[in-house]
Amino acid sequence: MPTSTPRALSFDSVAAQYAAARPGYPPALLDTVETLSGRPLKGARTMDVGAGTGIATGLLNARGALVTAVEPGPGMAAELRRSLPSVPVVRGDGNHLPLATASADLITYAQSWHWTDPTLALPEARRVLRPGGALALWWNVSDHAVDWIADQDVRLRRYFGAEESAHGTPGVTGPRNLDLLPGDAFERRLVPWSRTVPVDTHIANLASHSAFLVLGEAGAEPTARFLDEEREHLAAVFPDGMVEEHYVVELAVLIR
Repeated sequence: MPTSTPRALSFDSVAAQYAAARPGYPPALLDTVETLSGRPLKGARTMDVGAGTGIATGLLNARGALVTAVEPGPGMAAELRRSLPSVPVVRGDGNHLPLATASADLITYAQSWHWTDPTLALPEARRVLRPGGALALWWNVSDHAVDWIADQDVRLRRYFGAEESAHGTPGVTGPRNLDLLPGDAFERRLVPWSRTVPVDTHIANLASHSAFLVLGEAGAEPTARFLDEEREHLAAVFPDGMVEEHYVVELAVLIR
């Protein structure tokens, strides 16, 4: 799916909410990226594509990577510039990278590869990577082995339809676009982790997903009603108002 689609750009309208509520990534993920790419992040010329508000960009920057963010949405890019003023930001998407040939040691896609057309994005990544450079793709997927998350997923799929959820689908959310690329030797890993956040942050996280955003104004009232009901479900599980979110990061790395 190309990044120019309305759904891919729907996050622009909630950039500040996205930055405040969406989960980050555990240190173990970046450790695994270093292991699979065969080089440290410190000093690596890194292009973070579909960077959004800079959640992954900031973590890569903190590890010493020399990061340039690539983001198509003006609202998301503006939020990234506010939070990471020292990081260069260029407007563009993975299907047509506005980057020089053989200019990167590492290209990352955090929660964004599925918005590309992989038949275009993979050749572009290969063009921009230096020989021996790495393409790293990853997704936070809610851990459906946790009972309350599995129950919430049932409610989400009942609301949106069986094929849709704000959780992601284990084994599908990330790898589905990789399956369109036969013969490419992606190394894959799973990295479990969790965070504990106030219920308001969890609800804001849910509401920032494109499944809700594309409903637009017509969906505002039923969405609000669904989220109010979800608060009641969560209050029974987390009476102290703090929600323990469990994730599994699905990671895939390809060496050029």
